[in-house]
Amino acid sequence: MSLIRSVLVFSMLISLKYLSRIFYRHDFQWVGDVPERPWKDIRLVAFLNHTSLFEPVFLGGCPLDFLWRIAAHGVVPAADKTTGRPLVGIVFKFVAHHVIAITRERDNTWFEVLSKIDPMSMVIIAPEGRMKRRNGLDLNGNPMTVRGGIADILLAIRQGRMLVAYSGGLHHVQIPGHVPMLFKTVRMRLEIVRIEEYIAAMTAKSGPEQFKKSVMKDLDQRRDFYCPAEESDATKVA
Repeated sequence: MSLIRSVLVFSMLISLKYLSRIFYRHDFQWVGDVPERPWKDIRLVAFLNHTSLFEPVFLGGCPLDFLWRIAAHGVVPAADKTTGRPLVGIVFKFVAHHVIAITRERDNTWFEVLSKIDPMSMVIIAPEGRMKRRNGLDLNGNPMTVRGGIADILLAIRQGRMLVAYSGGLHHVQIPGHVPMLFKTVRMRLEIVRIEEYIAAMTAKSGPEQFKKSVMKDLDQRRDFYCPAEESDATKVA
């Protein structure tokens, strides 16, 4: 059954990838030190600047072997209100091998995510935990900040590569609740970070007891520095 699910998920991801390639342009660039074969050996994907449930459009810029890793070993925590939606929820349940519906609390759903992490797992998480609206704030009018759950995942994985994916945002493509716009450019910047080195650096910065806060602050700063502008904003500047 595990292999059957992997094949089904892979089929879904491939379909999304090529639909995205047909209807959108993809501006993907690497930042920082780029290792040889950067898509290999990734254990954690941190997706920053979460703006839309239409974000599988970014699969158009990912290689096929990376999609197979998601299908065979991916662990994705997804908001229970997302997985519970009639149509979108069905799609999201098939974006990775393990898709776990979570609440916004540190409860049994979060510990279920951690329990799925094994030596082959690749966890994909949006560390901010909610979507940014076009005004730059979340649904409740609060600033977008990284939450502490990603620190738990780093300590559970301990070693390997973290891919930090900095989204340019998708408000020019699909505002929540509106019909998607086609033939736009979607932008992403990608960075590879060694997990063991990152844990050591964040621990050295403020001590083990402040590790979680150091990670949250660091990822907020990286997001603000590396995230590209949305297409509409870039056009205005130009």
